[in-house]
Amino acid sequence: MRYEWLDDYLMQKRAVTKDLQPVWNWIRYHVGGRMFAAVCLDNRNRPYYINLKLDPEEGAFLRGQYKDIIPGYYSDKVHWNSINPDGEVPDDLLRDLLDKSWSLVLAGFSKKRQREILGLTCCGTECKTCSFYGENCDGCNECRGKVFHAPEGKACPIYACCVQKHRYVNCGACEMLPCDIWRAVRDPALSEEEFERSVEIRIRNLSGGVKNGI
Repeated sequence: MRYEWLDDYLMQKRAVTKDLQPVWNWIRYHVGGRMFAAVCLDNRNRPYYINLKLDPEEGAFLRGQYKDIIPGYYSDKVHWNSINPDGEVPDDLLRDLLDKSWSLVLAGFSKKRQREILGLTCCGTECKTCSFYGENCDGCNECRGKVFHAPEGKACPIYACCVQKHRYVNCGACEMLPCDIWRAVRDPALSEEEFERSVEIRIRNLSGGVKNGI
């Protein structure tokens, strides 16, 4: 297979797991327990297709543009597509299609469940890395924004704006990111440099980037 980078690329994406389906001999990649990509292996464990999910219109268009993209092998041929692992689909295009497949499958969950799967708050913070998590706070997703530092009985202003007002999955959907609310709701213990660094990491997290931020 010419796309030797594929496994590393997929496994660095947030919330991705993989397994081997022994009957089909497929290496399957999941987000939230749902498959979004697969490498189909022959009886000598050589890849013969890469399967991924796309919007039906985009999938149909690409199949007309590239002979190495065909309707999904052993899959729903409306939504799934198979790519020749030794073909001529450009690497950058394949990366983009894998990203879209990951996003499409993730979007099939409720917005709250998406945040839980990603392990992120709406502002891109990884709750489990916070020193207050567990003892002082159950996390933004569990307490619906009523975290320890929020006004009593109310949600954190970021959660109130993002989830309650705009109904976004997270702040990554907002064109104003990072906004004045982000700057108003900040840890006073952080220096300006530390705060800006935290903003960079959270934005990277929200972009669907690698598991451990920048």
